[in-house]
Amino acid sequence: MAPRAVRFEDTPNPNAVKCWLDAPIEGAPRSYFSADEAADPERGTPLAAALFAVPGVTNLLLMGDWMTVSKAASADWKAVKAGVQQALKARL
Repeated sequence: MAPRAVRFEDTPNPNAVKCWLDAPIEGAPRSYFSADEAADPERGTPLAAALFAVPGVTNLLLMGDWMTVSKAASADWKAVKAGVQQALKARL
């Protein structure tokens, strides 16, 4: 079963949110700064690629049972959070 977001937590950066999950993300901690990195067959993951498909997502930090999602300043948090939830749900 893939992890699902259960709680979003604000961070000091208004363009980043910490997302607590109900299960750990598989693999070692990693970060991505572009959709190309997330889709890289050697380094990327399907989850990271799905998260970058959410409009406005600019970078990710995946770390055990939480992740940080950063967005473009012009992106709306409500839409980004809904997209993150959908991307996680689709990974089931």
